Amino acid sequence: MAIFRKPGRPAQPEPTPDRVADELAGLVEELERPAPGEPAEGGPGGLAEYRAVVERGRRRGARLVSAIARRLGTGSRAAAKGAAYGGRALTEQLLQTAPRIPVRTLATLRAQHPGATDPEKLADLLITGASRASSALGAGVGAAAMLPVPPAMPVEIAAETIAVAAVEIKLIAELHEVYGSPVQGTATQRAGAYVGAWANRRGIDSTLLAKPAGLTAMALGSEVRQQVRRRLTRSSLRRLPSLTPLLVGAGIGATVNLRDTRKVAREVRKDLRGRPPADPGYWVAAAPAPKPQRGD
Repeated sequence: MAIFRKPGRPAQPEPTPDRVADELAGLVEELERPAPGEPAEGGPGGLAEYRAVVERGRRRGARLVSAIARRLGTGSRAAAKGAAYGGRALTEQLLQTAPRIPVRTLATLRAQHPGATDPEKLADLLITGASRASSALGAGVGAAAMLPVPPAMPVEIAAETIAVAAVEIKLIAELHEVYGSPVQGTATQRAGAYVGAWANRRGIDSTLLAKPAGLTAMALGSEVRQQVRRRLTRSSLRRLPSLTPLLVGAGIGATVNLRDTRKVAREVRKDLRGRPPADPGYWVAAAPAPKPQRGD
């Protein structure tokens, strides 16, 4: 059940950063299911069931964008401040969200996807889920643009930009798990490292992580913050065509996000593939425990 309800209802939960991060993670994981014709790990799924999952994802993405927009502010005050969300304010919002993004360990990922028997198959599933989630978020903003008077669209675009960045950061973090280069340290330290990797479109060097000063070297200093700000600003500008009226807006938003998330994944994945894992036996060590046989 979604945690966000229609505005104005007394029981509507506050869209806190933790709730938003959990919903983003849920959206990604729901959409990791293979489409009909793709290799399935839990048995064949019908086309109707798959379409229902995608439609639920689209609605969930629209609710998420609305929830994040409520946090940024709504109405005339938000519209007046809309331009500010193209730079420093967007960066600060993302940095507040990043440490709260639930990142699954390799053991959890392998348990959830027992059919993924090697890192490449597991990475494919994660990229599929993240790309579909980004697409769902873009479709939600495009649908909002269909309204006669779009509600504070600069803030809607800012909300979508933050949400998609969070989805991509989660993907990057979990790809590091898949390829044996997870970041250690506190949630803030790990998030800072993955945000930097997102801004640079590169994997994190495992040899740097092995050094005591490694996390300090990856801290979000002024240079990295500038890279994040430039990346977010460019992402916002690419989403402006999703304000196109009618159904074209939803299609553009979904397509732009799908393409961009796949590109990020392709660049980071290529980088991680060329680096040795921190522990050569990491994949076997994270294998799910065998299921007990009947009669044991």
